[in-house]
This record gives sequence, structure tokens and C-alpha cells, in this order.
Amino acid sequence: MVRQNKTNKVWFITGASRGFGRVWADAALKRGDKVAATARRWESIAPLKEKYGENVLTMELDVTRPHQVKEVVAKAHAHFGRLDVIVNNAGYSLVGTIEEASESEVRALYDTNIFGAISVVQAALPLLRKQGWGHILGISSGLGHVTMPLIGYYCSSKWAFEAIHESLAAEVKPFGIKVTIIEPGAYATEFGSQSSLKFAGELGIYAELRTHFMGRLRNAERGDPNATPEALFKIVDAENPPLRLFLGSQNLPWVRAAYAERLATWEAWESVSNSAQGQSK
Repeated sequence: MVRQNKTNKVWFITGASRGFGRVWADAALKRGDKVAATARRWESIAPLKEKYGENVLTMELDVTRPHQVKEVVAKAHAHFGRLDVIVNNAGYSLVGTIEEASESEVRALYDTNIFGAISVVQAALPLLRKQGWGHILGISSGLGHVTMPLIGYYCSSKWAFEAIHESLAAEVKPFGIKVTIIEPGAYATEFGSQSSLKFAGELGIYAELRTHFMGRLRNAERGDPNATPEALFKIVDAENPPLRLFLGSQNLPWVRAAYAERLATWEAWESVSNSAQGQSK
């Protein structure tokens, strides 16, 4: 069985028009790799073709259209002859309390963040399995472990995203396919800007909470997205990459504290939990 090289990889990246997707596409191309870059609007990624020529394939892709996903993934594989790294990156955030967001807004969020990601995985797996290798990078968030008010539905999409990719990792390991969940903290990308967020309708009773949250968002310390490619390269070049990787220094202390609190609560209520076991049968 042919193995992929540690260098000269072929990447397939969704959401490559801006943010991490654009930074990583550009960095992979600069190091001599090849990239199939996709975005909802082709013109947003056209400059990559102008800059890198034959090393990049730019394609329009709406991940909420499963048939288009399958066609585009197959086209990328046929064009380069293989796909080494699948970067499942497309997604967005919905700002609104649990009460405020409408059913249609939540469904649209999940169509992109969950069902779109599933479509990419399901389109890529037969090709990766046939070639005998591949590495799927699921781009999650530190919010796949903790939550914040006003973006609860976004957090919930990342919790689901984490579970799907963790199960996937166990399912595809026998085929030589690796999975890593990438969990960035807050970064100075367009993702967190008001122009990149979708907002649910507002109820006056949450006005104070909203003001506090948006102020916190504006004043949050943000990492430099251009500092992230080397960490990503270490993951895709590793013989045994981890299932999860935080990007940035903020997530580990936050998640460590959250899990310590959860464990303390479960342990404090352990006797009540155990009493619900009943008699063994």
C-alpha cells in the first residue's frame, strides 16, 4: 500500500475564503503543498489561483448541498490523484438566547455546522479508504467543551461536532484514516466580527445580558491566526497525531476549570446517582 509523504500533501479545505481556512490554505501552498480550496463564492478564492497557479484548485462549494459536496470532493481527488488532508472548516455562529432564536435560524446553523460537515466526511471517506490513508481535521472550538450565553446554539453545534468526529476516529482507524479535532480559542479572524455573525431577533428582557456579552466579545484577548499554521503542520505530519488539539493558550485553563467543576458536582451527588441503579439483574 502506498503511503503519503510527510511533505507535498494535498489538502481539501472548506471555508477557504477567509479566517483560518484562508490562512491555512495560503500557508500550505507556501510550503509547497497542493490545495483544493472551496468557498460559497468562487470569486472570494480566485486570488489563490492567480498567486499559486497549478498548485491550487479553486471551486465553489455550499456544504449544505450534499450532491454538490460529493461532486466537488470527487473532482478534487481526480484532479490531484489523491487527498491527504480534509479540513472540515466551514461554519458560522448564531448570536441569540435560547428563547430568541427561531427554529429556522437554528436549523440553518445546523445545516452548515453539522450536516455540512457530515456531507464532507461522507463524500471523502470512500476515496480515503480506497487509497488507504488520509487525515480528517474537524475544525471545532474550545466551545465544544464549555458554553457561553447568547451563543448556546453555536456551542451546541460544536458539542455535536466533537461527538461525531470522536466516533468517526474510532470507526475509520482500521482503514488507516486519522482524525484530529482542532479546537481554536479566540483569534483575530473575521469569524468573531459582527459582519460575520448572524443575529437572532432580540427580546428586551435580555438587553443587559446582550450588552455585557457584546462588550466581552469586543474586548476579548485574541490570538494571531498567522501563528497557527505551524501547529497544524505538526499535526498533519505526525505519525500518531492526537485526537484533539487546542489552538492558543486560553482554552486549557478554561476547560480544566469547567471539568473540575463537573467532576466535583458528580462526586457530590454520587450517592444519589448510585441509588438510582437499583438491584443488579
